Amino acid sequence: MAEKFVTVDEYIASFPDDVRAILEQIRAAIHRTVPEATEKISYDIPTATLDGKHLVYFAGWKHHVSVYPLPAGDPEFERELAPYRSGPGTAKFPLGKPVPYELIERMVELLVEQRATS
Repeated sequence: MAEKFVTVDEYIASFPDDVRAILEQIRAAIHRTVPEATEKISYDIPTATLDGKHLVYFAGWKHHVSVYPLPAGDPEFERELAPYRSGPGTAKFPLGKPVPYELIERMVELLVEQRATS
């Protein structure tokens, strides 16, 4: 049975140092983009919320880290994201390769924009 985490800090602390550092940087990128976001564990992974609603999830895995969901409708963003896309709603960033934190920030910006227009 998988471990159940109560806080994002507990979740991140459960990873080896190298993965922990990446998860902390993803967390920081989200908060740089949306300083008013709050955090919780949802679906057993870290979740940033905005106005009480889920905005973006991130997770660590054995060979990659993931960020979900993916915004749609921005062709330039879609091109930049293409190497990391895994299915319709997930971006996977391989461990051992540079993580494009600016791309994650743009992802979060687009998710906020999409929410504002929906």
